[in-house]
Amino acid sequence: MSSHRDDSIRVVIRLAKQLTLSWIANAVVLGIVVAVLQGVTVDSAGALLTAALLFGILNTILKPILRLLTLPLAFITLGLIWFGVAMLMLWLTDLLVSGFHIHGFRALVYATIIVWAVNVVLDFVPGPWRGTRRD
Repeated sequence: MSSHRDDSIRVVIRLAKQLTLSWIANAVVLGIVVAVLQGVTVDSAGALLTAALLFGILNTILKPILRLLTLPLAFITLGLIWFGVAMLMLWLTDLLVSGFHIHGFRALVYATIIVWAVNVVLDFVPGPWRGTRRD
């Protein structure tokens, strides 16, 4: 019985570590977007961290559902629809987090491209964040 409890504790610790690393990675990615694009602004570090948390939640829960629902369109558009889904995740983050702002459609498109590019790099660079990304 003690072994089962130890295994459960290890699973919870591993999950907490993955969620924390994902949150930090999202904060770094969104920080890069804010630094690179004039059309994306943040009012405070707290707003950036809140945006990173919500962005991670949206990507973990809502994005897979939307990708499944848009699967038929993905075949027709050769996956381009999923770029729209990724844009929607950023737009919802902008909409729901006061202090995190994406000014205009062009900024949203470029921000989505930057998030994708940084996540590709994070997926290939060895480190503890591997396997935690839900871009």
